[in-house]
This record gives sequence, structure tokens and C-alpha cells, in this order.
Amino acid sequence: MMRRATPLAVLTLFAVACGGAPTQEEIDEARAKVEVALGAPTQARAALELLGILPVYTCGEPRKSFVASAAETYQAQVGCVTVGTEAVDATTDAVVLAFADAGCEILEHSVSGQTAFKYSGGEDRMELKADLRQLRVDGDPLHAEVGYGTCGDEARYYALAEGPLPGKPDYTYKVDGRVGVREGLPVIGGTSLVLNGPGELTSPEGTSRLTFTELLYEIGEYAPQEGEALLETARGGKVRASFSKTLWRLGEMELTIDERDPVTVPIIR
Repeated sequence: MMRRATPLAVLTLFAVACGGAPTQEEIDEARAKVEVALGAPTQARAALELLGILPVYTCGEPRKSFVASAAETYQAQVGCVTVGTEAVDATTDAVVLAFADAGCEILEHSVSGQTAFKYSGGEDRMELKADLRQLRVDGDPLHAEVGYGTCGDEARYYALAEGPLPGKPDYTYKVDGRVGVREGLPVIGGTSLVLNGPGELTSPEGTSRLTFTELLYEIGEYAPQEGEALLETARGGKVRASFSKTLWRLGEMELTIDERDPVTVPIIR
């Protein structure tokens, strides 16, 4: 008895289910998706980097004296920004920053506009919040707010960013970024930043879920040196971008498409 040949489509589906190498077309499409996805945390990163321009509150110091000292210190360090302080209410004081209209070079970014860093609480627990939506970074509006809570219990740092994706008018994003704590790295205000958090990316094909895990960025670099970015697409697929310093030095990253074999591709910079 002759066996019927297995249809090619069935073999293809079986190969996909069991892994196997993706095609070049699939790789190119996945790499393009990752490039867009990495644009989503960019504003959260910029917001968190700006959070580091002022000193972190020292527990036990009176709020008003800290705010006055922080304003004086920053004004002395940066000549292209006007710095002031104001009492918002009985429990909140603010450092108000107004950057030059032509742009002020801050942490390798051109920053313009104004914002207020509002410190609330007392010596046992201090909360900082800053709405950065009146700032422009490298010419683009910064759709983000940042903050931290410190003293009393574990410190936490965050950036909430939501808005249109710069350069992609058909895309919008939402990122709930949290600063990771890694031994040997300053939590905020250093040259490195570890970003975690969920997000969303909405495009003409629908809304995709994003998950950023331990992405280690150096200030001024677009792509992370370590960590992982997971994109769960609106169509049900998955693209995972993994970063390591070894591959980063070679200008590469690793892509995994669905359950296929991982491939190494040029990194996005």
C-alpha cells in the first residue's frame, strides 16, 4: 500500500511548531519590529536620566533646606538653566527649572522648556514628582512624568510615559518604567540606567504588549548593552530581543521569533 505524501504546508507548520531557523524575511520583519519597540522606552529613559540631574534627597534633612541647596547646586553647575524654588503647600516645596529656549545640553541631550520637581513629606519619608510634559528633549516633546519615594521603606524610582512615538505618526506607546537596582551602579544620576517594566505599542495592526527586563543603558546610547525586550504582537506572535555586553561590543543582538531558533543580527543603534 502506497503512503500519501505529506503536504508541504503541514511540514512547514510542523517545523515552525518544533522550532527551526526563521527565514531571512521573518528575521528582517522581526528586527524592524524590535527597532520600533525600543523607541517606546526612549522617553522613559530620557525622563529618568533627567531625574538624576538633581541630588537625591538625604534622609533626615529638612525639606526646605534640601530644596534650597539642590537649587543652588544645580544653578552653579548649569549656566543655561534658570533655577528657582517655591512653596507649593504646607507639605510640598518645589525646585523650578526653566531651560533656555534654544536648548540646554544636559546629559548629552538638548533640553528646552520648563518643569518643577515637587518634594512632598518630611524627614522620615520623601516623595518626589515631576511632570515633564512641558519639556522638549532633542526637539521632541517629552510625554512623561517621573518620581521616587525614599526613606522609611525601600526606595522606588519610576517613569510613566505615554504618547505618540517620535518619527512614527501611526504609533502610540505607553511605558511604566521602573529603575532597577544593581550592585555597583548608582540608582539614579550615574552614567548607567537599568530599566524594567511593562508597556504597550499601538499601531495600525493593533496593540502589542511590551515587557522590558533589566535593560542596561549607558547615557547617550540608543540600544541597551544587557537585558531583554519582549514584544507580543497584536497578531499573536512573539519577538524576543536579548542583549549582552559580549554581543554589544560586536554590534550585535540576539533575536528569537516565536519558538524558532535564536539568530544573531546587527544591533539597532
